[in-house]
Amino acid sequence: MPSRRNRRPEDLSVHELRRLLIEKSRATRQERLTRFRQTGRVVTLIADGDATGLESGLESLRTTPLIEEAEPVRVGPSVSRRIADGMLLFVELAAVGILIFVLFNGMGLLRELNSEVAAALVQPTLTSTPLVIAAVLPSGHTPPDAIGGAQPNEAEIPEHLRPLYQSLASIPIPTPAPEQAVRIQIPSIGVDAPIVQGDGWDQLKKGVGQNIGSANPGQRGNMVLSAHNDIFGEIFRYLDQLKPGDLVIVYSNQRSYTYVITGWKVVEPTQIEVMAPTSDATTTLISCYPYRIDDKRIVVTAKLQDS
Repeated sequence: MPSRRNRRPEDLSVHELRRLLIEKSRATRQERLTRFRQTGRVVTLIADGDATGLESGLESLRTTPLIEEAEPVRVGPSVSRRIADGMLLFVELAAVGILIFVLFNGMGLLRELNSEVAAALVQPTLTSTPLVIAAVLPSGHTPPDAIGGAQPNEAEIPEHLRPLYQSLASIPIPTPAPEQAVRIQIPSIGVDAPIVQGDGWDQLKKGVGQNIGSANPGQRGNMVLSAHNDIFGEIFRYLDQLKPGDLVIVYSNQRSYTYVITGWKVVEPTQIEVMAPTSDATTTLISCYPYRIDDKRIVVTAKLQDS
């Protein structure tokens, strides 16, 4: 008897035909299932039907698809991919952190640079300072009744400073300017005298001498004024009668300035520190002392009166 596969369809019974259809359907479904697995798609299998009920199985094959294709399922990234993504995220965060640090550091440097530039643009207030260092305090001389009369007293100058003292005599006199002092008045002791630039022997013959390089009237700094006490008009003879609160009025070609006496003291001729610049507007009056002995100096200090 020929096999069922070699028999003609018309020779098969109805039961055999149905069996062949079911097997054919299963084979077709298996092929599609294999193909879907290879492409990564998930499938849902549909039951073949009850093996004991060929009629109901065949009816299911006719009315229901043997294979239903489900929605593709997205498979999560692999471990290596997740590690790579994590490293990339770390690099990005590190780059953002470095950028923020650079920005803040740059802002700090910019502020520091701006402050340095501003400090460079702000020029300090200039104050007049002595151009040279004095060897001794000005106005020194021998008494008028000494042998040979009044003359510069070089004996009071330390020997090692005498070359300096001699070089000071050649300092040029400043060109006249409107802000320079031209006159001084001290009402309490009756002083009213001209002021000249320089405090050497020749200048003090003409009046009160202003130390070259010291502050001008009203300016911040120490305006040093000198005059004799017992020769050439005895302008500063009564400095020791001044009291704190007495006034000293100094004139320039522009206006007058009032200073208030703060005190006086007697010092050695070599105590030149009294001529040092000051942070405030002050004046220092210097003369030989005592009267007709002239071996020391009297130094009067005064401070500019507030406007």
